[in-house]
Amino acid sequence: MPSVGLRLRPPPPPLRSRRARARALRSRWGLGVVSGAREAPGSLGGTRAARAVARRMGGEVAKPVSPFPPSWAPLTADGFAAARKGLEAISDMDTAAFLQAVAPSRVLEKEAWDFDAFIRGSGTGGSAHGQAAGAEDRPAGAEEGERGSEFWRIYRGPAGYCHVYNILHGVTPLRTTPGLTKAILLAADDTTSNAIIAAFESDDLFMSFSRKEMEGIQARDEEDDQKLALGIAKAVEKGVIEASPPVEEVVSIDVLGKSADTVAAIILERLGDSPQSGCVMVLTGLSGTGKGTTVDKLTKALPRAVAWSNGNIFRSLTLLAVTHCESQGIPFSTAALTPELLQGCVNCLSFGKFNGKFDTHIKGYGYDMYVSNVANTVLKEPRVGKHIPTVAEVTQGERITFAAAAAEAMRSDGMNVLMEGRSQTLDYVRTSHRGGLTLSQPILIGMRRAAQRMNGQALAKLRGVESPSSAEVRSALQEALSGMA
Repeated sequence: MPSVGLRLRPPPPPLRSRRARARALRSRWGLGVVSGAREAPGSLGGTRAARAVARRMGGEVAKPVSPFPPSWAPLTADGFAAARKGLEAISDMDTAAFLQAVAPSRVLEKEAWDFDAFIRGSGTGGSAHGQAAGAEDRPAGAEEGERGSEFWRIYRGPAGYCHVYNILHGVTPLRTTPGLTKAILLAADDTTSNAIIAAFESDDLFMSFSRKEMEGIQARDEEDDQKLALGIAKAVEKGVIEASPPVEEVVSIDVLGKSADTVAAIILERLGDSPQSGCVMVLTGLSGTGKGTTVDKLTKALPRAVAWSNGNIFRSLTLLAVTHCESQGIPFSTAALTPELLQGCVNCLSFGKFNGKFDTHIKGYGYDMYVSNVANTVLKEPRVGKHIPTVAEVTQGERITFAAAAAEAMRSDGMNVLMEGRSQTLDYVRTSHRGGLTLSQPILIGMRRAAQRMNGQALAKLRGVESPSSAEVRSALQEALSGMA
């Protein structure tokens, strides 16, 4: 989706040349290490502003000038090299791409942004660079005073700092807003949805279709919540779980205007050093908020990370219950799922380290196998799939306790366990790391789903077309939209 976290006025005309813009950016962001009249060993080049700082300090060796909080990145030569390369990418961005900055940290949210306070607290570079900048660092044609000042309030305001933060965390900004290509469609990720939404958000048919998708998702979520509440109530009645578990603090993240990479970066910042020794991270939220995509990003970013699947536990219990009914010649039904049968099925499952890796062992009713070996075969058989909803309704408590115990076992072994789903069930998992994804503009849930559906059909239409033009890609998407709306 388009990044709409910040709405800033477009800056004045760009600097005279790319070289001048890059030099100005490096100067403004303090990417220099100085020592009197000479650069310190291993430095990346002292800027005029940095040299001015050194002179004011009596020519003594100065620490790297940094106008961003040191917690954002280590002040090392490698860190400055990465920042310098990234900032040169900012100088190449078009206005639209630059202004699509998103706030990856709480201090950069537009509601919390305080330019003057942030500059005062961001280090030596913040104030010194503003005083020592030369004329060549101003926008082309800008006079001293208001216009130049406003330009740099934008470049060094929330948008600029958002880009710098992302650069320091390995996210290089796009030079232009993403267009429509077959490669983007084939990626089938959040960048794909963002590009489609950006191209169609002014299309009345697309917005109408998105509203229908949003309403459908909301209706299904409400129905699922009711079924889940009923299952939990049954588990409480059986004494499997308590009615009101003690829930740790939940950090709410509004994903509006944020990519999955940005949301993941916020969570990683919150986790701090915990992943070094292992932790359990719970991520809740309704459909369409990006829980699954965010967990995928975190799984790749964290050491020894694993994403827990509740689905395989339901499938395992269903397999055992169906097999029992078949062996006894009993028609499968809710009535057949007695407390004794369900407890017997639960007793057939054990979680632990088998053959050097964590796995769920299924042993009983004629089976002796591991879930990792049959997740895409036996557990996906039609006789299992069609009965999962029935079993899930009466085994919520058993599944909750099994998952919580498994997560703790892996955490104790130094692993980072990622669990995503609804808060009604994940509230029973004990952990101090909780995130809740929200979306302050629900229509975007429908826009994402609409974009996903359009993408699937467009790719089918473009199958066999090796390098379609942007116009052909858009036409395929438009045709898909017309056929579904």
